[in-house]
Amino acid sequence: MKKIASLGAALLFAFAGAAMAAGGAGLRLEPAPVHRLDVESLQRGARNFVNYCLNCHSAKFMRYERLTDIGLTADQIRDNLMFGTDKIGSTMTVAMPAELAKSAFGVMPPDLSVQARVRGSDWLYNYFLSFYRDDQSVTGWNNLVFPNVGMPHALWELSGAHRLVTTEFDDHEKATAAAIAIKGLVRVDPAPGGKWLVRTVAADPAAPGTMTQVQYEAFVADLVNFMDYLAEPVRNKRISLGIVVLLYLGVLFAFVYALKRSYWKDVH
Repeated sequence: MKKIASLGAALLFAFAGAAMAAGGAGLRLEPAPVHRLDVESLQRGARNFVNYCLNCHSAKFMRYERLTDIGLTADQIRDNLMFGTDKIGSTMTVAMPAELAKSAFGVMPPDLSVQARVRGSDWLYNYFLSFYRDDQSVTGWNNLVFPNVGMPHALWELSGAHRLVTTEFDDHEKATAAAIAIKGLVRVDPAPGGKWLVRTVAADPAAPGTMTQVQYEAFVADLVNFMDYLAEPVRNKRISLGIVVLLYLGVLFAFVYALKRSYWKDVH
């Protein structure tokens, strides 16, 4: 009885915690359009990663030669993606010296090898879409997904500048309904006096980028797709191998079942 009571208490606390989480602040993320089998997307993502991320961030657990797995030749890798080394077997190290990075940002920018496994593809996709101008920030930028992030918006020339849009509601139910109606990235936070704030970002017409919103979202999708591949390059091979093994076991089961029926036919 004591074990049952303890289990009931644990479940009660779990449901209570879930209810508190549902009634508290929340971040609604837009699903990332990641397709690991889309080779062309992975190739574009590798280009985007090298041109815009590898200047400050490293991917030290990934070697350039592994990019042949996504359909690139060794010559294509050398001619278009290798700027910090001349050996295709080298890891994707950062182009920026450590001393310069520390003086510019205060700390060394994190390695991006496994960020997709740590953060998740949805988090990364929305992170790149949620930068907005903030004059109170040291860098002049802030982020809806990662508030007060120290990283500036490195892709702002592509996306253009965005601004924060905040709407106040009297209760949580109205705020949640408004967040659902937005059908995209949105943050719901409590405010003093029992109020609730719904925050999202919107493009600033006065500072457009070189890409349209649709083009920039496609750019980010390719980048996140590559980062997802970067975090586990053997995943596609592992999944395909698992499917082959399951098919083999299915065929084997059919033969074993037929053999069992042959052995037991006289008994039945």
